[in-house]
Amino acid sequence: MQMVPVKELKDASRISRLCHESGEPVHVTKNGCADMVIMSTEVYEAMEKQARVGRTVALVQEGIDAVERGECRDAFEAVAQLREKYAL
Repeated sequence: MQMVPVKELKDASRISRLCHESGEPVHVTKNGCADMVIMSTEVYEAMEKQARVGRTVALVQEGIDAVERGECRDAFEAVAQLREKYAL
């Protein structure tokens, strides 16, 4: 994990190089405490993609769990019941 004090942000070119070379977020400290995180666009986009995949996996698992609990119906049967109910 890369850490830099906030006063080093004055040298933006060096911090930019550090972000790109490290391939990970750079943690900025202020008075010795964590204050913010800076990262390259590539790292940010990779993290966003990973988060989207994680959300998708969670939704798929939620669907699988619902099927296993018997909370789902066959789509064709559901449509047939709606057509019958509403005389369609």
